[in-house]
Amino acid sequence: MKNILLILLSAVCLVAQAQVQTPQPSTASTVTNVVGLTEVKIEYSRPKAKGRKIFGASPDYLTPFGKLWRTAANNGSKITFSDDVKFGGVDVPKGTYLLLSIPGATEWTVILYKDVAMGGNTEAYDAKNDQARVIVKAEKLTEKVETFTLEIADFAENNKTANLQIMWENTSVKVPVTVDFDAKVMKSIDANTKVSPNNYFQAAVYYLENGKDLNQALKFVNSALEGNPTAFWMLYQKARIQKGLNDKAGALATSKVSLEESIKAKNVDYQKMNEELQKSLK
Repeated sequence: MKNILLILLSAVCLVAQAQVQTPQPSTASTVTNVVGLTEVKIEYSRPKAKGRKIFGASPDYLTPFGKLWRTAANNGSKITFSDDVKFGGVDVPKGTYLLLSIPGATEWTVILYKDVAMGGNTEAYDAKNDQARVIVKAEKLTEKVETFTLEIADFAENNKTANLQIMWENTSVKVPVTVDFDAKVMKSIDANTKVSPNNYFQAAVYYLENGKDLNQALKFVNSALEGNPTAFWMLYQKARIQKGLNDKAGALATSKVSLEESIKAKNVDYQKMNEELQKSLK
């Protein structure tokens, strides 16, 4: 009897383990980007159009206009911000949110929802759990997007803004995401330039690129050059700082040294940048 029970238990275990695995119709995807110093992580499932009508005004469409959508398949989409951000101009504390939306013909309502446990069950939606609700324009794409896509796109040159882009079928929607890293960087500069002189150069460039005190930027870059006086990349930035301080003669002299050193180093990029800088100083 004991042997029979063991055989039965073994058979049950084999059945439990021997499960057929097949590809999921909506693949799971994780997208992580850094905007400024803020990590933005998106976790979602990606349904395919498969010839279906996706967005439209009647119930025949998969996602009818005016109806709350989980903005993905399965459990919907989650988005996580490592720092406080502005989402479509609305203040949003760092954390994880569900990404919900209400599609429309020309405009969409995009929602960050605090109750992540709701998942894809939009029947349980309660507006009191909205963290942000913004209205953005819908755009028509020239090429069809077969697989539903979420991404962070359109990074600004200063790294302070980017767009959350929603794309499927012939529709694209973008929501601006704005970050503020200045306080964090300034605190880091204050702490780390005391620890290592190697950080002076990064501090100088940050001051230059972000409209800070250029006299302080000049002090930073001079401190950095003390340890490496022929560093052409540092000399180039020093020349830019001097130009910003309206010291054209000083900027030209510094740029000439940077150009000479970049020629010695066979660095074509800095040769061209110095040549352009010198033209702007004449």
